[in-house]
Amino acid sequence: MLNKKEDKTMKETLIIAGFGGQGVLSMGKILAYSGVMQDYEVTWMPSYGPEMRGGTANVTVVISDRKISSPIAHQYDTAIILNQQSMDKFEQMVRPGGTLIYDTNGITRHPVREDISVYTIDATVECVKLGNPKLFNTLVLGGYLKVCPVVTLENVFEGLKRSLPERAWKMLPQNEEAIRHGAEIICKVR
Repeated sequence: MLNKKEDKTMKETLIIAGFGGQGVLSMGKILAYSGVMQDYEVTWMPSYGPEMRGGTANVTVVISDRKISSPIAHQYDTAIILNQQSMDKFEQMVRPGGTLIYDTNGITRHPVREDISVYTIDATVECVKLGNPKLFNTLVLGGYLKVCPVVTLENVFEGLKRSLPERAWKMLPQNEEAIRHGAEIICKVR
């Protein structure tokens, strides 16, 4: 008698949402490059208002080991929330059993759902301590990867390099360290 192996597939549907200028789209791009380098199927779909910096922005990233039928999602496995407007809009779109990660700065109404895992990462506060606000998105990315290790750190570091213009490569060591540090500072709420 043949033993049938359990068919396990990997698919992560993620929304990253916040203000323009927080590195929302860059974070999604780094993950997308990382997934491609790991031979996954990937979609990256940004959405932002006409004002860009300071306006709302979000990006949907789907990473899968199988073909992706659509980049459009109505429910997410994980939501990374970086402002109150995004919390109000996307908290209810996390699938039951999913994960919500948020930076506490500027959040006045914290997540209330009991059927999802909730994590905080005080990336804004940590950037002040480090004296470099440009590390915000890589701190958050590191926290996400600790909770949802969908791609390897090696591929993330390569994705980071590929997603940045060459003039920004001098910041690669600080960003790599911020990713590691973000993994250390993320906290589970429930």
